[in-house]
Amino acid sequence: MRKAGVLLPVSSLMGEYGIGDFGASAKYFADYIKRIGFKIWQILPITILGLGNSPYSGVSAFAGNALLIDITQLPERLISREEREECKIYSPYRVDYFGVRTKKMVALRRAAARLNEEDKAAIAAFAKENAFWLEDYALYMAIRDDTGKEWGEWDDKLKYRDKHALKETRERLSADVLYYEFEQYLFYTQWAKLKEYVNSLGVEIFGDMPIYVSYNSPDVWANPSNFRLDKHLKPTEVAGVPPDYFAEDGQLWGNPLYNYEAMERDGYAWMTERVVHNLRMYDILRIDHFRGLCEYWAVPADAETAKEGKWRTGPGMKLWKAVRKRVKDPQIVAEDLGIIDDKVVKYLEETGFPGMRVLQFAFDGLKDNPHLPYNYPINTVAYTATHDNNTSLGWLYTLDHGTLDKVLEFIDVSHSEWGEGGRHCKSTQAMARAVAASSARTVIFPLQDLTGYGGDTRLNVPGTPEGNWEFRATLATLEDIDTDFYRKLLDIYGRN
Repeated sequence: MRKAGVLLPVSSLMGEYGIGDFGASAKYFADYIKRIGFKIWQILPITILGLGNSPYSGVSAFAGNALLIDITQLPERLISREEREECKIYSPYRVDYFGVRTKKMVALRRAAARLNEEDKAAIAAFAKENAFWLEDYALYMAIRDDTGKEWGEWDDKLKYRDKHALKETRERLSADVLYYEFEQYLFYTQWAKLKEYVNSLGVEIFGDMPIYVSYNSPDVWANPSNFRLDKHLKPTEVAGVPPDYFAEDGQLWGNPLYNYEAMERDGYAWMTERVVHNLRMYDILRIDHFRGLCEYWAVPADAETAKEGKWRTGPGMKLWKAVRKRVKDPQIVAEDLGIIDDKVVKYLEETGFPGMRVLQFAFDGLKDNPHLPYNYPINTVAYTATHDNNTSLGWLYTLDHGTLDKVLEFIDVSHSEWGEGGRHCKSTQAMARAVAASSARTVIFPLQDLTGYGGDTRLNVPGTPEGNWEFRATLATLEDIDTDFYRKLLDIYGRN
């Protein structure tokens, strides 16, 4: 079935509390795109945010981002009307991360102190069902709050997970442990309700899973044998990518690398559980930096740049054999952008998973460029732009005259018409048409491309530490979409 979808993070939804959440606006947005004919809502990772508010470098591979909890769903005995009013933040165009953390998280702490026995029983049942990750996560966060330090600086008994020390600490910090269990209980309960509603409309949720985890995480603390660490539990090698056209020193990400040899001995249990967990959360799962499961770039932990790294072999098909024992037909999309060689191409073919194509990458002058729509295979997900790209209109404004000429000729838009943005932006609509007309089974448009917005609404600029992940839509934003055009476009190309 040919399908089309819209890319918009949950955090970018409209609302009164400084950030999008799992409340009424999420349902409204799902209803809205359904009426146009879209069958997919793609979001970004909804796990805890990392440095720079990035959803790709969070504290936990499993725990959800509590900033997305809808506090209006909590009963008044936990959060009063007055307290809800105090949580409101006027920030319609940008996510106010500081304000949300200051207000919403304080309100949730108060709510946790008001839990009754019935509440605690429900939370305990949830904690038991999710003990695989939640037990370590809640204790980790409680200890981090108590010590004010990351786990590598904890007392050795806690750092090396002495059973008696962990038990004593869990009892001493029981109120804080309960809070983090409560937080995750709310997150997953609300998410399940939202997903059920969205699915009832015939719309699938397309989620996202970063391949690596942060060193400062319960995942590394609780499972050190799964990572390349020395006897002091410090990384021996870290993640990155080699030098390329865009970065002469490569990119040094710094995440600890997996010890795939150790993982293989227990059948990739932790990694399999992580993938299966995400497949339960979403209808379709994108795995970021998918090539790292075929071959990955390993950089010595003391290296100053990524140039000092080398390629190592990943788990390959062994991992997917383990996953398919749990999920027969996993709906996975491989992020296969960047440095892709024949070995990775063959690996992707073996998995059977669709890869990605991005129209903005198509105009290097080569007719066999895989990102040109007439070269798309059927088994692919095609984009006008991704969350890491400029908006399509913003991108056009950055092009040199020669490249701009090539793009405008390809999409058949004149020089006098391309630069006007907004509801009837001819250039972004023509780019959407080029992708929609392709043979790709699935196509995705960022919301900012549907509205014809410029680069000031870009979601992320890779390599910049601040000012990202802040874009928010409003009701006026949705009114800027020419719904008749996109409804007709999806109909013409068999995507509704």
